[in-house]
Order: sequence, then C-alpha cells, then structure tokens
Amino acid sequence: MTVVQRAMATEDKEERGNAILDAAEALYLEHPDRIASVAEVAQAAGLAKGTVYLYFPSKEEMLLALHERHVRQFFAHLVKLLEGGKRVTFEDVLAIARKHIIRVPGYLPLTSRCFGMMDREIPLATAIAFKARIALALGTAGAGLERHFRALEPGGGATLLLNSYGLIVGLWQLMHPNERFGSALERPELRILKRDYERDVEAALRALWTGSLGVKALKEKSP
Repeated sequence: MTVVQRAMATEDKEERGNAILDAAEALYLEHPDRIASVAEVAQAAGLAKGTVYLYFPSKEEMLLALHERHVRQFFAHLVKLLEGGKRVTFEDVLAIARKHIIRVPGYLPLTSRCFGMMDREIPLATAIAFKARIALALGTAGAGLERHFRALEPGGGATLLLNSYGLIVGLWQLMHPNERFGSALERPELRILKRDYERDVEAALRALWTGSLGVKALKEKSP
C-alpha cells in the first residue's frame, strides 16, 4: 500500500510540475519578449506562488525546465524512431527535427534565451545537472544513429547531432532579427537578407549530413 501511495504521489507531483510548465509556456508564447514572473505563472496555473517555488526556485530555472521538456520530447521521438524495426534515413530524422524542433512554437526563441541564461542566471549546479541529462540523451540517440548509418565512427552520431542542433539554432539566431525589418528587406541592397528559414535550414542540414555520411548513405532507402 505504501508503494502505491508513493507512486501516486510521484504521479501527482509530475502532473503538477507539467501544469506549471504548461502555464509558463502559454505565457511565454503570449509575450516572448519577457519572462513571466513566478506569481504570474502561479496565477495562470491556478496555484499558490509558494507551491510553484517548491518545483522551481526561480523564473529562469522554470524556463530552463520548459526548454528541457522540449529537448527531451525531441530525443524521445528520435530514439523511438531509431529503435523501431525499419531502416532509418536522413529524411526520417529530418521529419522528426522539423516536427519537434523547427516548427514547435517558441522552441527556438526559448532555446536562444536559455543559452544566454546559462552563463548568468542559472546556478552552476543546476546548469551542470541539466547538461548531464541532455548528454545522456545525446549519447543514446547518437549510438542509435551509428547503428543505422554505418559511415559514422564511434561517437560520430553524437557529433553529427550536436552539429545539426548548432546549425538549427545558429541559423535561426542569424535570421530571426531580420523579421523586425519587414518590408525594408524588399530594398534591392537588402534583398539578399530576406530568407526562408525552414527552407534554408533543411538545405544546410542536408549538406551537413551529406558531408558527414556521403551521398550514397544519405540517399539509402528503408528496405
């Protein structure tokens, strides 16, 4: 009976933690230019501010937890794909990245913000623990890639995923500020800066994977 009660308590805690993150995400999508306070998140989640502090010591750590939830969802779907019965291709991995990173509302802005917070607002112990969990997921997914793409040497799968993620985030950071210029980008001297992020990032990823795996491996189809 005690074991069941503990399991239920753990489920309740996880459910409440996710409800807090859901509220934080809704507020962030509504106002991406600012970080909602703990009090605002508590009100949106229908909880006392003190309850939120039991889960997240600060608004910055709450956003980092939200970012980690995004990242873990991506890795969960990627690992599920890699551990399935069929041969995985680049197009399969790209589809996962497109659905769970590139097209997720708020994913890339939040990632960029969290990168900045890691150096200043996030306690060192919290940042290291976060990186350790992500490194574990990265290693698992990287090993899975190596089973499907034999051109990759040991450790090459994790490296390819890291480079891909850096490309996705970095290209977004370069192109995102251009949105504020609007119609000014139609001027002849600025037109080269008017880009389609999704088209460009997918082309860049395809070039990266081609360079890492070779054209033949990239175009292999599932049997």
